Amino acid sequence: MIERPRDVYIVDAVRTPFGRYGGALSGVRPDDLAAGVLRALLDRSPDLDPARIDDVLFGNANGAGEENRDVARMAVLLAGLPVTVPGAAINRLCGSGMEAVIQAARAIALGDASVAVAGGVESMSRAPWVLPKPERAFPAKDQQLYSTTLGWRLINPQMPQEWTIPLGESAELVGAKYGITREAQDAFALASHRNAARAWSAGLYDGEVVPPSGVTLPRDENIRDTTSLEALAALKPAFLADGTITAGNASPLNDGAAALLLADEEGLAAIGREPLARVRAAAVTGIDPRYFGLGPVDAIRKVLTKAEVAPGDLRTVELNEAYAAQVLGCLAALPEIDPSVVNPRGGAIAIGHPLGASGARITGAVAHQLAAAGTGRGLAALCIGVGQALALVLER
Repeated sequence: MIERPRDVYIVDAVRTPFGRYGGALSGVRPDDLAAGVLRALLDRSPDLDPARIDDVLFGNANGAGEENRDVARMAVLLAGLPVTVPGAAINRLCGSGMEAVIQAARAIALGDASVAVAGGVESMSRAPWVLPKPERAFPAKDQQLYSTTLGWRLINPQMPQEWTIPLGESAELVGAKYGITREAQDAFALASHRNAARAWSAGLYDGEVVPPSGVTLPRDENIRDTTSLEALAALKPAFLADGTITAGNASPLNDGAAALLLADEEGLAAIGREPLARVRAAAVTGIDPRYFGLGPVDAIRKVLTKAEVAPGDLRTVELNEAYAAQVLGCLAALPEIDPSVVNPRGGAIAIGHPLGASGARITGAVAHQLAAAGTGRGLAALCIGVGQALALVLER
């Protein structure tokens, strides 16, 4: 029996540059992307015997393609780890990468593990089309293929239609609820690109991003250094004819992977490295699926209460940018959060949003930012389709 939860440390965090849909990483299988960040993570901690790893957890939102045979276990084998190291795939849609981190941290806190790897991976480029089995054999009529790249497919007819609208239409509802203008969304998107480009130019990602094996991709592929408010304003609405959501103020479709090394005190000694940060608290919440983008509001309030951290004490916040309207809606509902500390090195609109990897990316980003600062508390949070959200507080 554990008398009290053990302290859980994030020792290191890495990710690939994120590739655009059909871009530089589209020729790389998702299990190979996962294996690459796992191998890179261990290469950075040469004193760690890989056999000491108690579990490897990888988030993945699709699970219908080349990652279908438990992508975490495939990554373990492809990365050359001992066959005794287990692995499990985790699916909480676009929160899957953070869910993997939370589950790994929970196992360590309870004494079920001492060293674990948690991360996430997605290849939206390689997501397959699926053909449902017909109700009867030898159907005479044409059959329909469904894309598994993003969003609803094979919808249960008992599900209320208002819960199954496209994600972009949900973001339009959030924008309307808070009166968020197209101009405000475009300005937010522009800031995301500029912050990301500035961070790359300043070398702030040098210690975090590792090159994908066999592919030349020097930085996140979706960043647009030269975009402008005028260019963003010229884009047409993507979901409603009179809407405000465009391809420019929404996150793109992406490929990429991220992984974090977690340990307790004993595992930390075996690794022989100073940790980036300590896990303080985690929270999960649910919300009406129509307003899924506002899910982080309750999750953030819940996790800050659990962590006994005041919003004003947060040194950095990573709030995943599924849509500019969604982030701006969350910030409107959380005026106590200082917008100037949110996504200081750019967000998903510029960096990208490979669904299963994003939660791990933003968690690792907070850990690296706290390590660079030397002290402080940080928050990572993201909305999840079908109306959920996760939030995590780290400290150093």
